[in-house]
Amino acid sequence: MSSVGLNIPKLLPVTGTWAAPFALYHLILSARIVAIRVKSEQGLGDKYTKHASNDVLETDPLLTAVRCHGNFLENVPLAFIFLALAELNGGNKKYLNYVMAAFLAARVAHADGGLMIRGNFAGNGVGRPIGYFGSCGVIAGLSGYVAYLVKGYWGF
Repeated sequence: MSSVGLNIPKLLPVTGTWAAPFALYHLILSARIVAIRVKSEQGLGDKYTKHASNDVLETDPLLTAVRCHGNFLENVPLAFIFLALAELNGGNKKYLNYVMAAFLAARVAHADGGLMIRGNFAGNGVGRPIGYFGSCGVIAGLSGYVAYLVKGYWGF
C-alpha cells in the first residue's frame, strides 16, 4: 500500500506512543470520581456528604478520588512537555520510552498503591512516596536531559 501526498516523518513518536496509556489512566481516575458521585448523589464539590448515619468514614472517598485525578493532571502535562522537548532535540528514544514507562508506573503507584490502597481510600500506602519521588525524579530528570540536549545553544 502506498501513501498519497507528502511523506512527513513522525516528529514525536515516543510522545505519541505514551499518549494513549496516560489518557486511559486519566479516564480511569475520572470514572472513579463519577462512580463515587453517583453512589453518594453528590453532583458537585469534593466532599462525600451523603451517607447513612451509621456509616462512619475514616477518610473521604470523593476527596481522595478528586485529589488522585488532580495530582495526575498537575504532573503529567509537565512531563509530556519535557518529553516532547527532549524528543524534538534529539533525545534517545529508547531512554525516553523507559522514562515514560517508569513515570506511568509512578503515577499508578501514587494513586492506586498509595492514596487509594486496596480501594479503601486510606491515603497511606507505600505507593504514595514511591509515586511522589518517582514522579519528581522523572520530571527533574527529563528537564535536566532537555537542558543537556540544548547545551550547545548556550555555548557549552
